[in-house]
Amino acid sequence: MKKIIAFAGSSSKNSINKQFVTYVASQFENVACEILDLNDYEMPIYSADREIESGVPKLASDFFKKLGSADLILISMAEHNGAYSAAFKNIFDWTSRHNNKLFQQKTMLLMATSPGPRGGLGVLEMAKDRFPRHDANLVATFSLPSFRDNFDPTIGITNEALKIELQTIVKATVF
Repeated sequence: MKKIIAFAGSSSKNSINKQFVTYVASQFENVACEILDLNDYEMPIYSADREIESGVPKLASDFFKKLGSADLILISMAEHNGAYSAAFKNIFDWTSRHNNKLFQQKTMLLMATSPGPRGGLGVLEMAKDRFPRHDANLVATFSLPSFRDNFDPTIGITNEALKIELQTIVKATVF
């Protein structure tokens, strides 16, 4: 059985990106899915000095192994001031020190959502440019704007055009 590893680029317990990525993962049929919580991979703030003194934390290796166990990686990026959340960036930094090819050529669907009308487009574009340099096989991106207007926790995407767009991406994602 194919395996999906999914997570939000947020450490918030009430993350809209976690709600969204969990919903998207449920749209794939006949797969095993594991939803990761970035709080399980909290490490000291990355610094070159800390790396020299203590090495790369085991949690970075653990995160790398989780990604390696996937056939498909789903990420919904949280946007903080137009960029990655500090929690995601720190895990990204440490894990890339463990192995710069952290996405291991895994098929990836990259997404973002936000309360605003841009739907996290700033961070989505940043990640879309950066992740292939770290060995992501990026097959599609999707932005869900105005999360609270376009998503219901019990039924998913409520905007019909956006729902159809995402369904098309899910059906076309081969992994």
